[in-house]
This record gives sequence, structure tokens and C-alpha cells, in this order.
Amino acid sequence: MKNEYDLVILGRGAAAFSAAIKASEITAGQATIAMIGFGPLGGTCVNVGCVPSKYLIEAAKVAHTQSSPRYPGIEPGLLSINFGELMESLRRTVKEERKERYENVIKSYENIDVYDGKAQFVDRDAIIVKNNSNPKKLKGYNFIIATGSSTKIPKIEGLNETGYITSNTVWDLNSLPRTLTILGGGFIGLEIGQSLERLGTKVTIIKEHNTVAPGIEEEIGKTLMEILTSEGIDFRNGKKILRVYSRNGKKVVEMQSNLGKEEVEADEILVSSGRMPNVADLDLEKAGVKYSENGISVDETMKTSNPLIYAAGDVVDQKYRLETLAASEGSIAASNIYESNEKRINLQLVPWAVFTEPQFASVGLTESQYNATGRKSTTRVVPLELVPKARILKEYHGSFKIVVDSETEKIVGVHALSPYAAEFIIEGVYAIKYGLTFRDLIENSHIFPTVAEGIKLTSQSFTRDLSRMSCCME
Repeated sequence: MKNEYDLVILGRGAAAFSAAIKASEITAGQATIAMIGFGPLGGTCVNVGCVPSKYLIEAAKVAHTQSSPRYPGIEPGLLSINFGELMESLRRTVKEERKERYENVIKSYENIDVYDGKAQFVDRDAIIVKNNSNPKKLKGYNFIIATGSSTKIPKIEGLNETGYITSNTVWDLNSLPRTLTILGGGFIGLEIGQSLERLGTKVTIIKEHNTVAPGIEEEIGKTLMEILTSEGIDFRNGKKILRVYSRNGKKVVEMQSNLGKEEVEADEILVSSGRMPNVADLDLEKAGVKYSENGISVDETMKTSNPLIYAAGDVVDQKYRLETLAASEGSIAASNIYESNEKRINLQLVPWAVFTEPQFASVGLTESQYNATGRKSTTRVVPLELVPKARILKEYHGSFKIVVDSETEKIVGVHALSPYAAEFIIEGVYAIKYGLTFRDLIENSHIFPTVAEGIKLTSQSFTRDLSRMSCCME
């Protein structure tokens, strides 16, 4: 391996792979690239994030459908779950995906050297790679920091002594906990919580705020909480956790509210209180890179305060921490380095989703966010039950919301709580990107019957009474 590279990438996850592949493509494989990191290749998404969580979600959905069929004439079946076998199959799937999409892929690029170890800057253009062998110094003409994020562990008395699991370690479970307490109201906690509830665990979620999760439109979030509560999840909102301790083989969470102290007892505790950027121990001061506890500061081109160094993905100080966003930013950083471009990321065009059942998906601004800009919005909300395909699916709880500028009628936000919402939210992305109005969406036919038709129906509700429309009315 070399001591000097055209591009040095810190990290081995989605942003790092995207950057390395893009740089290789642009330079026709001529750029010498070093990729440095530790742990399994692929980072959070494939190993402990998107892949295992969605596997568990789909498995739990099958179990839920079998035990609670929607249609008359179909009786509930005898549900038998071998949780250990299910989790072993989950881990095999993760291993296969990692090998197919990361390990085998990186082997096909002869210009990329992969290092195992932790990287630290020693100068504005040099790092040290530390592992169990001798440290190795590498110089680079350009750098991309893509070290990702880690689970944020709150400072709660007794938590470390009592023990807990996180979204990184829950995949190691072989026995289904009878009871589970989740600390925090994040998206990951909602997904894992509903999945384990459907598989037979009694789940309690404790959080300080009163919304189901931050960033969700208020009325839609209220509906999602009602759905999850109806399935058995116990939300303890507006609670401040005081301490955690063990009692008779159980884990006890003591909390405080305006009504006084109360306790929840469980077999296991899942910490789901957000993620923090991996900036510690990088010695960014020596590289002249500005950062805070929220992440590395970058401009819209992903460049840091050191013009030789870019950053991408979860390590960046930004609103979203998403695998697809990380990959986009890695690609943009590489393009800007090697093509002297100034490609930019527009966070208003980044869709995101919560893979509960039903799914929540969103792009653009909420009503309150848009009004906070000083401009005026007009909105419409359409209940899911007005969508014919939803009625066919026997899915009645959910809604669609579109936010438009009151003057121009251009769409600035699209939000949906429905089956398959993550699959069709891209329509909202294109609407915002190309400055479409709700009238533009009305003019284009949608396939009937689909749940995605809810976006068109919501657009039509700006100008007519939906109860006086026949199916497929243009």
C-alpha cells in the first residue's frame, strides 16, 4: 500500500463508498484512493440500520396479518414464532447484502486501497492510521470525511450499570423479550417498537415531548400515535427519566412528570434517543476543520473550512441523517473535487420516511415551517379512508397533506401516512423540484386503484368537494 493518495476517505459506509466509486468513475480508475475505517464494511445502513430493521418490520407484518386478518371469511391462524430462527435469518441476510453490495464491489476497484483502523489528522494534508500493528502515516491531495454517526447514549443515573440495548445491538437478540421499555421517541424506536410488539413483546415508549416523533406534521403525527397505541404500544409522553435500576431480575425506569413520579418495569431497555456524529478522536483541529457536537460544518458543496477536505453523510452538521442523503453527498463531494464543479445539495428535496405500519413519508416543509419563513401557506388534508385502494386494503387510518404557497399555488411540502407512502413520496420530490402547482398534479392521470392516488385527491381537494366526485374524476 502507498503512503500518498490522490483522495483519502475517512469512513467505509454509504457516503464513503459513493465517494470512492464516483471518484473512480470520473477519473477512469486513475485516481489513487484510500478508504479507512473499522468494523464491517458498509457502515450503519447495511449492518445495523436499514437492512436489518426493514427485514424485521416485514417479518412482523406477516405475523400481524396472520394473527389479525383484515378480510371477512379469513380466520386468524395459529401463530407460532421461533424468534431465534427469525433473527438468525436476519443476520444471514445482512451478511449476504454486505458481501454482495460492499465487499465484492470494492474488490472490483483496483485503485482503491482499504485500511482497517482509526484515522487521525496530524496536519492539514496528512493522517495517521492506527490499528493493532504499527501506525501508518498517509498524505492526501484531497480528503473526504465520512465517518458516520453513533447511537447517542443519554446520561441517566444507573443506565450503564443496569444495561441496555441499542439499534446497533438489538439484532444480536435470540430471545424475544416479554417486555421492552424504549427510551426516546425517535423513528428507529418506533419501527423496532412496533415490530417487536407485533411479534409478542409488550412495548412502552418514554419520551419528554408529546408528539409521536419530531418533524412530523402535527395532525398526521397524532394519527400515527393513535394507530400504534391501538396495537398495544404504551406511550408515556412528557416524562423526564430520573434513573434506571434493577429489581428482582427486571430493569426499572423511574420518571417524573407534572403528576409526580412513576415507574415502568421491563425485561429489556432499548435506548433510542438519536445519533451523534463521529467526530471524536479525529483531531480535526490539526486539519483546520471547524466542527461542533452537532457535526462538521460544510458549505452547500460539502467543503469544510479546509479547502482540501470535504465531509459527507451523518458526520455533517445537518438536519437529516439518512443513508440515501449520505450517498448523494459523497457523490457530490467527489464530483466537486474532480470536476471542479459546485454541485449542491438541496435538503428541501430530500425525502424521508418512517417504516411503521402505515408508513409515514415526507418531503419539503411542514405548514408551520413554511409559515415561519414569513410566507403564507394554504393546505389540504385528506383522510386515507377517502382513497378507494385504501378501502380495498381495509386500511382506514392515515392521511395525506399538501402544503402550497398561497400566492403562487406551488407545492412546498407533501406528507403522507399510508401504506406504501415511502414508495410514492418521490412524486412530491418532483413536484417541489420543478415548481409544480397542485393544478399540475390534477392534470396528470394516476393509476387507479393505487394508494398513491391519494396525492392527486389531495390536490383536487383544493378546488372541489371530494364527496361529490366519482372515481378517476379529472
